[in-house]
Amino acid sequence: MTDTPREVFLKLVNGVCEERWADVLDLYAEQTDVSHPFHPVGAPPMFSREELRVHFGGGAQPYQGPTLRRRPTQINVHETTDPEVIVGEFQYEGVVVETGEPFTIPAVFIMRVRDGKIVESRDYLDHLRSAAARGMLPEVLDAISDHHTKPPA
Repeated sequence: MTDTPREVFLKLVNGVCEERWADVLDLYAEQTDVSHPFHPVGAPPMFSREELRVHFGGGAQPYQGPTLRRRPTQINVHETTDPEVIVGEFQYEGVVVETGEPFTIPAVFIMRVRDGKIVESRDYLDHLRSAAARGMLPEVLDAISDHHTKPPA
């Protein structure tokens, strides 16, 4: 039986927290459309599982930052009049293992799930809190400054 959009969403947020990357990638259609519209430097959308593999740290430059232990909390899934589309509100709560510093990253995902696979997702999350948890806030703020002060091409 095919998973519902709600079930796919729950598998996604739990799989991310548990770092089950193969399972997470398998939730997406081979050709998909995933974007982060509020990304502070305008990250490009991802259109394939391979691009998502790199995004989740499986590329040539795997994630080298601090260890994050997290779990999804305050989950609220809104179904829409379109049976393929859900809106998932939640937050990642956790701790940076090396420092003991707690963090909370609020998020909203708008997902289209067809035949049990994510074919489209708009992921709105607090990128600055995410960067702070990863110890990368200074670099991200510098990148934001550079990105937003460049003259238009």
